[in-house]
Amino acid sequence: MKWITQRLHLTRLLALVAGMLALGALGCKGAGQEVVVYTSADQPFSEPILKEFERETGITVRTVFDTEEAKSTGVMNRLLAERDNAQADVYWANEAIRAEFLKLKGVATPYPSPNAEGIPAAFKDPEHYWTGFSARARVLIIGNKVSPKPNSVTAYLDPRFKGRAAIANPLFGTTTAYAAALFTLWGDRKTKAFFEAMKANGVRITASNGDSADLVAAGECDFALVDSDDAFNLQKQGKPVSMVVPDQEEGQTGVLLLPNAVLLVKGAPHAANGEKLVDYLLSNETEKKLAFADCAQIPLHSGVESPAHVPRIEALKLMVLNISAVARDMEAIQPFLKAWAGY
Repeated sequence: MKWITQRLHLTRLLALVAGMLALGALGCKGAGQEVVVYTSADQPFSEPILKEFERETGITVRTVFDTEEAKSTGVMNRLLAERDNAQADVYWANEAIRAEFLKLKGVATPYPSPNAEGIPAAFKDPEHYWTGFSARARVLIIGNKVSPKPNSVTAYLDPRFKGRAAIANPLFGTTTAYAAALFTLWGDRKTKAFFEAMKANGVRITASNGDSADLVAAGECDFALVDSDDAFNLQKQGKPVSMVVPDQEEGQTGVLLLPNAVLLVKGAPHAANGEKLVDYLLSNETEKKLAFADCAQIPLHSGVESPAHVPRIEALKLMVLNISAVARDMEAIQPFLKAWAGY
């Protein structure tokens, strides 16, 4: 992913220096009973889980969180910079494609966690370099007054929604992953035609999924493709919006799930404690906690208790994807996406 590293050379250097100072300031206190985790997962959702692990095990957790400005790539680039002198034990990614990229770059080391049993094969590396858990879904958020409601991303091409649909900038975040998934499923020709037709139909390009969702809630757009937690949060606030899981009918592509992913860092200084944290994150109990949290994430283990508004993985028609292929496509499509977004 040359585009990621090129965009964040300075961020990578500053993060590395700041992190080394921060870790050094903590000294060697409790060095034998600690674990260092880097995470791109949102701090309000990841921090309580890590604190629970600390409380239950007595292992001190030292965490480096990503920043919004780094667009979930800051800690990933830091791991690359530290590849020959690992400082972290565990990386908790907010989606699996970055974990796959780090595997390809030699940052991860295999660890077959016993708690990976029961997680569908599509959401874990067959060589045990990373494992997915607790997913967001790419869903349609739709204004309550819209009728009939769209049920597929192909609604972006419907003349009924000309100038009335929004999508986050595909150069960043989960929209990039969705675009790469379509390229993997449909091929270059069909996917490029889809994006050009979407632009011709007046799609509004926003800075983020949250901005897209807010346009729908304000009635300025009829629908948008966002992450499920964006839709859940606005519904919780009482906004006049509905959520539709797209492309569930015969002949449609299925919904894209974006799981968290966890990996053990190669050369981890506290590898045994890192393995314990990996096991903890992959447990049914952690998936239950994330399902009942405000992020309302979908458990990947079947049968995990979750609130009624969280879809169950058993009931969903899923996109069938090869994560390695999606990771490769994500890099290859950058020139097209830049041109499409007007960069």
